[in-house]
Amino acid sequence: MELILLEKVQNLGDLGDTVNVKAGYGRNYLVPQGKAVPATRENIAMFEARRAELEAAEVQKLGSAESRRDAMADLVVEISANASDEGKLFGSIGPREIADAVTAKGHPLEKSEVIMGEGPIRLTGEHEVLIQLHADVETTIQVVVNNAD
Repeated sequence: MELILLEKVQNLGDLGDTVNVKAGYGRNYLVPQGKAVPATRENIAMFEARRAELEAAEVQKLGSAESRRDAMADLVVEISANASDEGKLFGSIGPREIADAVTAKGHPLEKSEVIMGEGPIRLTGEHEVLIQLHADVETTIQVVVNNAD
């Protein structure tokens, strides 16, 4: 499936690139999310007419993500959870709990922006968590998990 990207997509391409992707990825994710449109003659003409507007919106999104990253510098979030005496959690801390804790600290964060490559947190202690605010903007925050007892 050939698509025109309307914004930068990590590991795929930049704004305005024409890319070939599998039909399901394009049809179920890129097009419904507004990240791409099918590469038809009409859509190519529409894109060229709106290119300056889309580029300005992309620059604004990047600036917003960079300012959010700077505001989150040295952020430490504490989360209390039930744990055993050895420090193993009864359950786990996932992206939703981290996003809610960061939002409660005054930094709005979506759960989709929390990247947990090693899976959910299952032990008490200090953990570094990757936050991806934009395809080009990442930061890490410190998450401290305490026993709720």
